[in-house]
Amino acid sequence: MSRLKILNIVGARPQIIKASAISRAIAGPFKNEIEEVIVHTGQHYDREMSEIFFDELEIKVPDHNLHVGSGKHGRQTGMILERIEDVIMNEKPDCVIVYGDTNSTLAAALAASKQHYPVVHIEAGMRSFNKSMPEELNRIMTDHCSTLLFAPTNTAFKNLMAEGFRPENVAPYNINNPRIFLTGDIMYDNSLFYAELAERKKNNFLQRMGLSEDQFILVTIHRDMNTDDPVRLNAIFSTLVDLSEKNGILLVMPLHPRTIKALGKSAPQLHERMTSSGLIKVLNPVSFLEMILLEKKSRMIITDSGGVQKESHFFSKPCIVLRKETEWVELVKNGTVRLADADPKKIAEAWEYFMNNKELLQYPGFYGDGKAADTILKEIIEVFRS
Repeated sequence: MSRLKILNIVGARPQIIKASAISRAIAGPFKNEIEEVIVHTGQHYDREMSEIFFDELEIKVPDHNLHVGSGKHGRQTGMILERIEDVIMNEKPDCVIVYGDTNSTLAAALAASKQHYPVVHIEAGMRSFNKSMPEELNRIMTDHCSTLLFAPTNTAFKNLMAEGFRPENVAPYNINNPRIFLTGDIMYDNSLFYAELAERKKNNFLQRMGLSEDQFILVTIHRDMNTDDPVRLNAIFSTLVDLSEKNGILLVMPLHPRTIKALGKSAPQLHERMTSSGLIKVLNPVSFLEMILLEKKSRMIITDSGGVQKESHFFSKPCIVLRKETEWVELVKNGTVRLADADPKKIAEAWEYFMNNKELLQYPGFYGDGKAADTILKEIIEVFRS
């Protein structure tokens, strides 16, 4: 029996990591059943944000690179759509796997579905219920282009049902009769795997940075709504610096140079205060394994990243989210994530609560058993071999 051919689409940094869980499973128990072809759109294209991850994380090098690069949403999505269409037509896969909510996700889903190749969406059903976010539009439209939808949480599964997806559908499955399935989260698979790899490969990283376990707070800020809005940027950083100095605890900030530049331009006095403070350690973007170590060894995490929110839960760390909403609503309901937006009062209240009540927090297993990739591939084989 011939192997199923899947086209595995990555583009942004988190997708490269998500796809690695699928690639590891294919190379292991599914190597005789599935042929994998990896397509990298090049949405994140410089070495620091892309190629280095394939090396460090021992991930298979992509078979195709579309070299799209950065750009405005319409241009970037259009270029991916145009370039990936030819790859799909030439490879003729049994299905096309996409992840999450990026422009690469949407463009690949549109290109495949328009050519009548079935789309498999991993992280289906995630909703922030804020359609002003480009990611929300990408999620919704990708789900409605898909034949097989893998929801990482009960909440995501219920979101799909609320939009008319029916769990009682039976084979044969297609875009008009899709299959929805609760799998758990492949990033939990990855966090278990890469936490162990990070301890082996990066065991001296914290020492080189002068950091001690549970003695620092990790801060990551990258979303345009925060970095490109001087009012929000100033409110967030001034509040965090005040809290750090008041409590005498170190803030570790892996920040993109663009964010530092924006801060220096919009709030030069605050930038100077941060630079001279012994309690603020600004780092250039770190590798994924280094980030895993920082998350695992921190006391608390402050972020605007969806992925980092989940990882805070994987490593049992309280998390303040610098957004109005989150797609990981179960973490907010659980009380281990608090939404603070860019509101100094909310940030300070969440900080005080988490710092004083850490021992009371619980971290239930919302995201499965760490074997989501195996579950996903078994289902793909069952659906597309039938």
